[in-house]
Amino acid sequence: MALKAVGPASEVRETVFRWPAFVGTRQDMAALAAGVRAVRDGAGGDFEAVGVAVPATVDRAGTVVTWPGRPGWTGLDLAGSLDALFPGAPVRYADDGDLAALAEADRAGVRDLVHLGVGTGVGGGIVVDGRLCPGPLRGSCEAGHLIVDPAGPRCDCGRYGCLQALASGPATLRRATRLRGSDVTFSELRTALVRPEDWAVAALDESCAALAVAAVSLAELVHPDRITIGGGFAAGLPDFVERVRRHTRRLARPGGAPVVLADAALGGLSSLQGALLLARAPV
Repeated sequence: MALKAVGPASEVRETVFRWPAFVGTRQDMAALAAGVRAVRDGAGGDFEAVGVAVPATVDRAGTVVTWPGRPGWTGLDLAGSLDALFPGAPVRYADDGDLAALAEADRAGVRDLVHLGVGTGVGGGIVVDGRLCPGPLRGSCEAGHLIVDPAGPRCDCGRYGCLQALASGPATLRRATRLRGSDVTFSELRTALVRPEDWAVAALDESCAALAVAAVSLAELVHPDRITIGGGFAAGLPDFVERVRRHTRRLARPGGAPVVLADAALGGLSSLQGALLLARAPV
């Protein structure tokens, strides 16, 4: 987990810590508090405003509904916990995929943008007229749970055919393992794509086809200026966005909304950049 603070003259200070092995939310909050103290001590003062990028699904009351990466957080009063960590400072939080989209739109200088982040899952966000859609108070944009193939594999959310179940890093590696007939690591997949080897190309092509279905469908709904694709898995593989772009061309319809694809500009910490924008936004 990364924490970032911006001081006078936009000076940036960062600290990073790893979550301890889960014992309970009390221990997790203590670890987070230590990270917050490190940022506060480095900045030499209290916080004026706080923005938090949240990987969990949180309801309107600020309670964690689910977080597959940290299932023990289910039921945690996240809003209250954050208020206790930052007494006296206004705290705003939103889904990390939503905030990545906000940051990418700001960096690109556009008002309407869709972002898809491909890593251990598939996250994403939508910015319409410069604002998150549907907005932090109405829930996050769960782009990874768009159903792109009703006959597709089971997702960890329990449904079948979600984008995440087809296009995430683990889903792609499972497909590559099946096609090659032996376990495939990320490094092996990347090397095989450069050569290229048929099993690797086929494994990734199915993921990119699913992402293209999602991109084209979202473009029909919100007509973004561009769709950015990022995330650690996508960024580490050759020509990832171009592979998705080839499928979007195949899915284009005459007179349909144009699909302008681009690599994400801000890398793996785009959600933190979005959290800073959220903290600075007018009330």
